[in-house]
Amino acid sequence: MTAAPADARGGRSSLRSWTVGPRALWLLFLFSLPLVTPRIRGADEIQYFALLRSPAFDQDLNFQNEYQYFYDRDPQGLSGFKATFIDRREEATGRNINFGYLGPAVLWSPFYAAAHGGVLAARAVGSSLPADGYSWPYAAAVCYGSALYAFLGLLLTHNALRRFGRFGEPLATWSVAAIWLGTPLLYYMTVAPGFAHAPGFFAVALMLWLWLRSRERGDDSLRAWAVLGVAGGLAGLVRPSGALFLVAPAADLCWRAVRGRRWTWGIGRAALMAVCAGALLLPQLALNRTLSGGLAPTRLVTRKLTFTSPHFLQVLFDPGHGLFFWTPLALVAVAGLAAVALSRKDRIAPLLALALLLQVWINGSVESWTQAGAFGARRFVELTPVFAWGLAAALVWAGQRLRRMATASILVVLVWWNISLMLQFGLRLMDRQHLTWPAVAVNQITVVPPRLARTAWLYLTDREALVRDQR
Repeated sequence: MTAAPADARGGRSSLRSWTVGPRALWLLFLFSLPLVTPRIRGADEIQYFALLRSPAFDQDLNFQNEYQYFYDRDPQGLSGFKATFIDRREEATGRNINFGYLGPAVLWSPFYAAAHGGVLAARAVGSSLPADGYSWPYAAAVCYGSALYAFLGLLLTHNALRRFGRFGEPLATWSVAAIWLGTPLLYYMTVAPGFAHAPGFFAVALMLWLWLRSRERGDDSLRAWAVLGVAGGLAGLVRPSGALFLVAPAADLCWRAVRGRRWTWGIGRAALMAVCAGALLLPQLALNRTLSGGLAPTRLVTRKLTFTSPHFLQVLFDPGHGLFFWTPLALVAVAGLAAVALSRKDRIAPLLALALLLQVWINGSVESWTQAGAFGARRFVELTPVFAWGLAAALVWAGQRLRRMATASILVVLVWWNISLMLQFGLRLMDRQHLTWPAVAVNQITVVPPRLARTAWLYLTDREALVRDQR
């Protein structure tokens, strides 16, 4: 790709005064840490936590005690969870149902082990903290671990924009910061870090960064493609859709093999990448067999898939549930990515666009595509590196045509939309099952601002009181 233009109004030079550089990302991360909720509450969070706690403390895959522990602490809020995960069992094995994947537990395990060591040390000097795998240090380790992994993913994305996209500074910093604050990633880094989305984003960002680094260096060694396959397998171990991002390097490899007529060269490296990715997914297959009796996930998941993707357009454009309505900044990013891909000035953008389309396809294949009850189009969080690339391209375009303040104002409005929606969602000022128009838009302007100060204060000082108030 050609370097971002240095136009007096839109290129890198005109944006230089916007920020002090990537140090701003570190400052943002430090300021965001008090916003992290170190609690495990929701159904998905409990399932992922159980996949970590049960093998570590019980040396088994019987999740009954983990499920019961969390249900006993919130029977009203987890009544639906009880009906599905405590009262029901897998027909083939009689085991507890678990929709989670092993990847988050693998990534969280160093933090979890450190928490356990800290609890044991504290108990040795008289603390009464339970060393049971449930107490607050264990939950905090998982949640702050997720936040850290997501931040590492942001740093990798920022580095990719500078090194491989050649967008330069401070445009790369502004793109990453805006995508961070203006998409559901912020919610799943702070309010609900016990989900798989923050570590899933990190795994995808790592895989894409490794691919782009090897591509820039011209490193086509077998080792490079094996490492890339392992990284793609890790992304799939966190969330299966993460492995589909391997389509970008695979398509790149295919194109180069066809263009150079190096069939054996291309097939060998593609096969090695696939084998390494598959090897990392073997533990998940073993888990599936133990829990559900087969290599595939539980039938409660697979029965929801229709691979013709009947909801392909709805996951993007549905007014109540679509990505672009929950996150209008994503529309700007996708437009920027499409424009630069079609311009043929960027050889990476078309490959990232292919990965994006594949994610839309797989999400449109799921019967529960609406993700009702969750904040935002959370299954697209792993696309954060792609969105950042597209937004950087869009900012180059805007910088050549708009004044700096106009571009900055648009970014601020789009970021506020996301943050204000988080407040509406958390304070139950909206229907949490879908966006309702025009009420949700009116609330952004008239209802949320007056509540902002008190909500922020309670969130930082008495989060449980805030939760109780909304009930």
